[in-house]
Amino acid sequence: MSFLPYAVAAWLFVIGLYGIVTSRNLVHLIVCLSVVQSSTYVLLLAVGYRTNATAPIFADISTSRSVVDPIVATLTLTDVVVEATVVALLLALAVQAHRRFGTLDPNEMGALRG
Repeated sequence: MSFLPYAVAAWLFVIGLYGIVTSRNLVHLIVCLSVVQSSTYVLLLAVGYRTNATAPIFADISTSRSVVDPIVATLTLTDVVVEATVVALLLALAVQAHRRFGTLDPNEMGALRG
């Protein structure tokens, strides 16, 4: 078991979180959120990885052979689809905010009115 994938996931999370905290542009904020989300991909794949394991297709291998956990790969794929949907929604909201307020800086946008 290697420590490297966990370190990479933590590094991506910290870098993305720093970008979110210091961002002064909505598009930059969305990209940094995407970087934070990519740290979960690395973490999920690190959890499900097994050394010298094969794909979980049991038609041509013995049942005693070690295989990679297919649930983790499925969760990672689902995570990618959800992240793409969230990014698309947030970018659409950023476009609408730019049309309404004329800026992408959250500090320069007017107060919300009900």
